[in-house]
Parts: sequence; C-alpha cells; structure tokens
Amino acid sequence: MTIAYQPFRWDLVRRDQLGGLLDGVPEAEPPFLEAMAECAAKVLARSGDGDLYFVGRSGDSVFDLLSGVLAGSSRPRRVRLLPFAYRYETPLRPYEVRQLRVNLEAMGVSPYKLARRSRPMVFADLVYGGETFGNLYELLRDWIEEEGEQWDVIRLKLRFLGVTIRQRTSPKAWRWWQDADWTRDLPRTAVVNVSLPFPVWVYLGNQQEKIAPSFRRASWGDEEITGPRHTKEVREALAEAVAYVERGRSPQVRAAVARHLTTEPAFAQPWLRRLAREIRTGSP
Repeated sequence: MTIAYQPFRWDLVRRDQLGGLLDGVPEAEPPFLEAMAECAAKVLARSGDGDLYFVGRSGDSVFDLLSGVLAGSSRPRRVRLLPFAYRYETPLRPYEVRQLRVNLEAMGVSPYKLARRSRPMVFADLVYGGETFGNLYELLRDWIEEEGEQWDVIRLKLRFLGVTIRQRTSPKAWRWWQDADWTRDLPRTAVVNVSLPFPVWVYLGNQQEKIAPSFRRASWGDEEITGPRHTKEVREALAEAVAYVERGRSPQVRAAVARHLTTEPAFAQPWLRRLAREIRTGSP
C-alpha cells in the first residue's frame, strides 16, 4: 500500500501549533505589502469563483496573505497549497508516478474528483516559462486517460493562473502560454495571468526563505518531509509568514483588497461583489 506524504507546514490562521516557536524571533515586517495586496485581489478576481491551489512554494506569501484576508469570510478554506516540484528532469518511473498520484489524491486532486467538481480547480504559481504547469498538466492528462474519466468535462473545470513579471503592455510582448502547446487543449479563459513588479517576483521566486522544503520527486515518498523544521532560517521565515496572515486580517489590508477587486472586470459578477463585501466587513 502506498502512503500519501506532503511537507509539513503550520496552520498559520489557527496558530495553535506554533506554541513558543517564535519566542525570541523579532517580529517581521512583511515586504512589498501593497503590491502583494493588489496581487492577492487580482488572483481572487481572476479565479473564476474557483478553488485556488497554490502550486509549489513560490506563491506561499500570496497564500498566507489571502488566508488572513479570507479568514472571516464564507470561504476561508477555498485557498490551499499544493506542494509539487518537477522541472527539467528525466521521465518519472512507474513507482514515482504511483506515489505522486497518491499524494495528489490526498490533497484533493484526482481525475474522479475533477470530473465531479461543481467549481473550477485553479492552479496558481509564479510563472516564467510555465514548465511546472506544463508538467502538472501532462501528468493529470495521463492519469485522466488511464482512469477513463471524461476529458471534455474536466477541461472545463481546470484553470491555470500564472503570476508573471510585469512588463509593458504591447501586442509584441512575449507571454509564457504562447509557447505552451498544452494550453490549446483548454478554453482560452482557462489560462489567465496576474503580474507582479520584477523585484517582488524575484523575491518570492528566488530569494525568500520558505517554511517547508521543496517537494521534489526524491521526497514524494519520504516520511521525513512530514516533520517540522526548526532552524533559525525557518523560524525567521515563519515569522514573516505569520506577519502576512496577520496583515491580511487587518481592516487596512482587507479594505485595500476589496478596493482592488472593484477594478476587475469580474466585479460585474455577483459572486465577486459578495466576496468584496465580506472582505471589507470581515464577516460573511
């Protein structure tokens, strides 16, 4: 029997797991808060009222901020993490595919569940070339075919939301999905983007210390990854993550997110207007 594994990460909304872990760690000031609030709002608005799954670790801080923003709303658990890392590597062996599928199913992702969802499943990640998205997509397609679930049904329930580096708007500007052939199998509205200023994107994607280790193929079946890490660097990263959650709870950030939501085209839809009201008031 294959056992599901995933990296340990503290629940920072409830915080009862932390105990005295942050004792002696200076309180963090979350960087780029204004840009992050704008990004979080756009991610929500462009999710199509779906359930958000942040792939890998790059978008952890967006997840943390949204966790705080949505804590008092009617949808606090519709933003989740999906630990997964697989890029520039050799093909997976059968036992690795089997382990990955067990892990994904434990996190709510499987052909059976995709085919029977009432809302879209939205995979969000920092994107440059889209390799992680492409690999995840191909793995899902193979799995769906093997399970015999209806692709014509599932393709309408999948979305990919790329957080990209902001660039000048131009018809000649390169966009990652233009070179990703797999995106042509999906409705055009299923692949959307949100941009971040270059320094923010680089910080989140390349520089920021993360709480959990990267969930690469060598770790997919490793029990050790399920335990917490307590190094100085992890505790400092944890303090920053907690700060993002707490700022997300604050009336000031909630008001900023709600304000950004009103500028999005999707604000014409009842679900987003209702969500903006909940975020602004801090209650369903």
